[in-house]
Amino acid sequence: MTDPAMTIGVDIGGTKIAAGVVTPEGVVERVARRPTPAGDPEKIDAAMAECVAELRRSHVVSAVGLAAAGYVSEDRSTMSYAPNLAWRDRPLAPPLRARTGLDVVVENDANAAAWAEYRFGAGRGRRDVVLVILGTGVGGGIVVDGRLVRGAHGYAAEIGHLRAVPRGLPCGCGQLGCWEQYISGSALVAEARRRADGDPARWRAVLDRAGGDGDGIDGPLLTAMARAGETVAVDLVSEVATMVGEFCASVVAVLDPEVIVLGGGLGSVDLLLEPARAAFARTVSPRGYHPPVEIRVAEMGNTAGIVGAADLARVLS
Repeated sequence: MTDPAMTIGVDIGGTKIAAGVVTPEGVVERVARRPTPAGDPEKIDAAMAECVAELRRSHVVSAVGLAAAGYVSEDRSTMSYAPNLAWRDRPLAPPLRARTGLDVVVENDANAAAWAEYRFGAGRGRRDVVLVILGTGVGGGIVVDGRLVRGAHGYAAEIGHLRAVPRGLPCGCGQLGCWEQYISGSALVAEARRRADGDPARWRAVLDRAGGDGDGIDGPLLTAMARAGETVAVDLVSEVATMVGEFCASVVAVLDPEVIVLGGGLGSVDLLLEPARAAFARTVSPRGYHPPVEIRVAEMGNTAGIVGAADLARVLS
């Protein structure tokens, strides 16, 4: 049995639920997993409760934090809308509280990850931190003066849907030209496929590795080819990195953080780092006079949602 200061973080994804017991120092002691029954809210509740029950068999815990993609209510109790799950104005905290007898806090997964990086990762020791998540889309989380910024309705930090190009590429949100369509992992792959289809001779080495078809190009392949020095992959990653740096400069113009943390599933985040820093230095305003802002790679990895949710449950319960 362990110290009741421990809490559980539950990261609910579209295909799996991962829960972990987390120490006050941000260390994950044990993990439980279940498949996500994405189309059935009642079964999702049951699966989360099973994970919590499994972990409580070996650990004493004081609260549970839930993290999932979507819009979380101001009181951190209800998921107003989740893009990947059957949650529409779905109360999450009350049913889990009833099943477990524990305090339950609900948070957006990007916010939870930002909190984890602020407390224990690349932003530790700083008071103002922005996490930019470069995955299938672009998400984010904001900590200002040691507090998570959630906005008036709990919907803040949807930074991927700031407009980059007026009347630009269509976005899944229904708008045109969102940053998500230019600097995400899916944007990188889509642009590579467009270029390979338009100039197959120049992209021959990549196409050969992709089985001869542009549809076979994916993120891991592009990352591997860029690391190997393949010119077209290096050039494309560099272009995306430049846009990431310009995006960070826009973020700084609004929030003026000490640190911007780059994370997410985009496999080439480390390849983006130096070109992004250079582009940021060229475009941040006032150029040459703005105090230094560090751009770092995230440190918490796949545990960020679990750790952040658990720590928020500890702090807020």
